Amino acid sequence: MERVYSPYFDPDFDSLTERIYGPACRVNVDNESFEDSSIVKIDSVNKQGLLLEVVQALTDMNLTISKGYISSDAGWFMDVFHVKDERGNKLTDQRVINYIQQAISSNRVDSPKAKARTSSPGEPKAIEMTGKDRPGLFSEISAALDDLHCNIVEAHAWSHNARLACVAYISDQSADTPIDDQRLHAIEDHLTHVLRATTTKEENSNQQEVKPAGLPNGELSTTTNVERRLHQLMLSVRDFDRPPRSTGSPKLVSESDDDESRASVSIESCIEKGYSIVTIQCKDRRRLMFDTVCTLTDMQYVIFHASVDSCGGYAYQEYFIRHVDGGALNTESEKDRVIKCLEAAIERRVCEGVRLELCAYNRVGLLSDITRVLRENGLAVLRADVATQGEKSVNAFYVRDISGNNVNLDFIKCMKGEMGGIDIVVMEETTNSQPTSTARPRFSIGDMLKSQIDRFSHSFVPI
Repeated sequence: MERVYSPYFDPDFDSLTERIYGPACRVNVDNESFEDSSIVKIDSVNKQGLLLEVVQALTDMNLTISKGYISSDAGWFMDVFHVKDERGNKLTDQRVINYIQQAISSNRVDSPKAKARTSSPGEPKAIEMTGKDRPGLFSEISAALDDLHCNIVEAHAWSHNARLACVAYISDQSADTPIDDQRLHAIEDHLTHVLRATTTKEENSNQQEVKPAGLPNGELSTTTNVERRLHQLMLSVRDFDRPPRSTGSPKLVSESDDDESRASVSIESCIEKGYSIVTIQCKDRRRLMFDTVCTLTDMQYVIFHASVDSCGGYAYQEYFIRHVDGGALNTESEKDRVIKCLEAAIERRVCEGVRLELCAYNRVGLLSDITRVLRENGLAVLRADVATQGEKSVNAFYVRDISGNNVNLDFIKCMKGEMGGIDIVVMEETTNSQPTSTARPRFSIGDMLKSQIDRFSHSFVPI
């Protein structure tokens, strides 16, 4: 009888990488080295987009990243982050530390926990809208969904440079039953007509669009996934191009009163290493690193090294990047586009207006009623976050006067009578105060790379 031979596999082969490099992903939280922040250190086999996944995991937990040092040369990824919780304290709860380690490790593509689940038939349908913004548009969208007997379970909208992007989760108003595909197409067509009401034929074909949300299955309710999609939608309608403003025309509601608050972005070349160096200086705020890393990743750039720092309310970020095909940014037009896109990514989240937090028992048409009152009182919505928590609806709006001016807080409080039994909390939303010193932080990966570094060692520690 003829023998059949099969290939021989060394039983230790599968663990060879781990024995050489250690575990595929090591996450360590250090609470001893610094008095004012916890240190999160990540060592992992590198893959495209891993930095964004790590930053996204930290952002999901509402952690503030005050400093960061990143290197991903030679197939290995190393991160050091200085983080604080929502109250500005170190991470002392062991349950939070364990969750961080689990969340970052499970974000790896080879982890079984990273597999996306399939959406169940009973879940709300997610749709996304993009278009040219105009005063009262978000209110018109809410009213149109109410007329179509849709319950808005959750919604997120951004307005910037006269463009609007919105992601909404809707169900049928009767017992929150799901919406079938045929009805969903009819809803999308109706909303498209609302968006195109005051636009030209060319604008209709290029910017006004309603379609199923392009979000991964099983991640529809993750805040940073929705925010990343909003960044992508705003990029698709070119909100980085500032619309022309004629003399005497009212100021756009997305424009800032203070030109000094705008981000400063520059790009230079590191010829000896083949990198393009992106430098960002702006007022510091939460989720800033997520916005910049998200934009560079979605524009198909790979971040090899980076340093981020914040001091006195001012942030400094430095990224060493190449295009995903390995090339640096060679043309001035490409550099100019990256600069504009990063500036837009930073600005579109900043709302120097009034923040309204409204809480009420949820009912069909509630959002339509709230936004109608805002519109009738001459207020424009810059940003909206709407969520349903059990029987209650929790809404947060950033608003300004329809002409782009600041709103008197007493005027907003007077509107409470028009909203019935809705609890309203009014806060003036402003960015961090102007720093007393605009000096650049002393640590720069650029200074190190230009002088001596060929690659970062695995023993790299923050200075």
